[in-house]
Amino acid sequence: MLLVHGGPGSTMSYYKENVFAGWMKEYTIVHWDQRGSGKTFGINRPKEMNNDFYTNNLLSFEQMANDGIAVSEYVLNRLDKSKLILIGTSWGSILATQMAQKNPDLFHAYLGHAQFVKFTRNINNAYCEVFKFAKEKLDDQAVKKLNDLGAPPYRRAKDYGQLLNVVQRFEKEHSEPVPSKWRKIADEYDNNHDSKNRYDGDDYTFLNLVGDEYLGVPAMTTHIDFDKTAVTFKLPVYLIQGENDVLCPKELTKPYFDKIRAPRKEFVIVSKAAHMVNEAIVKKQYEIVKALRVQH
Repeated sequence: MLLVHGGPGSTMSYYKENVFAGWMKEYTIVHWDQRGSGKTFGINRPKEMNNDFYTNNLLSFEQMANDGIAVSEYVLNRLDKSKLILIGTSWGSILATQMAQKNPDLFHAYLGHAQFVKFTRNINNAYCEVFKFAKEKLDDQAVKKLNDLGAPPYRRAKDYGQLLNVVQRFEKEHSEPVPSKWRKIADEYDNNHDSKNRYDGDDYTFLNLVGDEYLGVPAMTTHIDFDKTAVTFKLPVYLIQGENDVLCPKELTKPYFDKIRAPRKEFVIVSKAAHMVNEAIVKKQYEIVKALRVQH
């Protein structure tokens, strides 16, 4: 199975295999450091991260989806298999949805966790929900920050970053925490060089995700609206939803799911979970994967 990480820039290969340790006797787990992320970014990074690099090295949604198709074809050839199980989370759900649309014959099924539908709508919902939560909790600091930011869209990437910092605080209060062993760094990434590549790549890809008018960097997500472009699938689709996800809430994801036409589809809400992957999410993913009964 191919894991399409979120972020973008938040490579799963950076960590030891503890997250999916229970799967590995039955499945080959393939991690992909996307363009601009992790070791891929490390190989291609400039000597200096500056505005010229950002404006002259733009990322595109279509380009990265094509990367994913190429990686999938490489993996199938390398492992001598006919199809993969495709799993995408958060930003990875955007990329994986497009991959499943472009070349469904490569995949047994698509499992989308924290599924985005239309980024601008999702981010606006997150702002409204955390603002309401901050007021209810009498969190004056968060209320002031959100008032100062105002509702999206923003002209600067850093403003999106500040909003998402508040969202992450909400996450921690409404989701079971991940085990500490999940955060252990894999041996091949446990060095200053790869850590720097991860964090610099995270900044670079996030800038391209949300855009920055002052730097002349357009947002990769501006024209993404799966309500219009991705409602017909030629493979089974499973959407896994954290009950307390405010960035990709059920109120937006379920209406999209209801529109989907696919050979099989299932919508699952997981309690004690928000936007990020935790044990409850991974357990549900495993149950769905096992039920697929595909040839290994």
